[in-house]
Amino acid sequence: MIVVVGIGAGGWDEIPVRHQQLIRESPVLLGGKRHLDLVPDVPGQRREPWPSPLREGLPALLDSVGDAVALASGDPLVSGIGTTLISLLGRENVRIEPAVSSVALARARMGWAAETCVVVSLVGRDVSLVARELAPGRRILALSSDGSTPGHVAKLLVTAGFGDSTMTVLGDLEAESESRRSATASTWSGESPRLNIVAIECVGTSLLGWTAGLPDDVFENDGQLTKRDLRASALARLAPTPGAHLWDVGAGAGSVGIEWMRAHPSCTTTAVEASPERAARIARNAARLGVPGLTVVQGRAPDALRDLPTPDAIFIGGGATRPGVLDACLAALRPGGRLVVHGVTLETEQLLATAYQQHGGELTRIAVETSAPIGTFTGWTPARTVTQWSVSIR
Repeated sequence: MIVVVGIGAGGWDEIPVRHQQLIRESPVLLGGKRHLDLVPDVPGQRREPWPSPLREGLPALLDSVGDAVALASGDPLVSGIGTTLISLLGRENVRIEPAVSSVALARARMGWAAETCVVVSLVGRDVSLVARELAPGRRILALSSDGSTPGHVAKLLVTAGFGDSTMTVLGDLEAESESRRSATASTWSGESPRLNIVAIECVGTSLLGWTAGLPDDVFENDGQLTKRDLRASALARLAPTPGAHLWDVGAGAGSVGIEWMRAHPSCTTTAVEASPERAARIARNAARLGVPGLTVVQGRAPDALRDLPTPDAIFIGGGATRPGVLDACLAALRPGGRLVVHGVTLETEQLLATAYQQHGGELTRIAVETSAPIGTFTGWTPARTVTQWSVSIR
């Protein structure tokens, strides 16, 4: 059993007596050097710092210690070691004894009620995650990796059109060295404490919602893009739900997989794209639109589909007529899984008509026309009609 004890920035004297007793009586004490140095010496106690790299070195360390107490900052389940230990050992082998979290302290300093703000962890993660949360009036608490994080956040806000947002960097919360500094993102400069949280009060005009159908021009593309109205139709049938995984096959610009992930922070996508240029473009689009965790696999289906994480839904935007692609996708889905396929050629339409006869589902033809100048007047310009087949696996 590993007991994870949270410690506030106030150090040993502010640890509850019950937690102090747990720490003193443990035969083994684990933690970062900063945490281990806070605890008075205990004769005969074995002390082990976390290995580096952490995730790779933890299994061997844990195998060697048996029962132990591990030290963590604040609430060990807020971007902390508690989450990692539970993922490795299981909930039944890890007990969490939290202190007040840095998030709670930050909200208290800012006077923000929990329901009025969102928390984004940037600890060991890409600052682009903040981009998904940007909206006028939005309050964001960003958990920093280190002292460089506020500067990176400021650059992201400026690039996204939110340079007038107020950033308040709260450093060393609850310690004697606690600090607070505020400025707009566009004027941000200088050093920040290594331990900090960035409180962001969003001011901007950019509106990129979470409902499917972002404007086409927010995606860098070479023309291989599932257009706005078709994308919205496909995602309505793919039905993203928290924690669900999508395969975006023949991903093009990656628009469907990106919007799938924007629907909820826990949604994930594997985008499969044969072109190296397009694969790189998908990664750029994903980062800019706040979902840098999207996985891009460069390769051609069906071979590239082998060994991918099991999908909850699949979108085939291109390459459905390649031998084996449709069969491989149908076979990969579990009961309740959703498949949506788009086609613009007669060959793909014939394939989808046959699939509809065999598997049921919904077969739809979608024709979209947009207004455009005709001389001094305005008329309608039709896009290619798209045949859409969608099916839910029973």
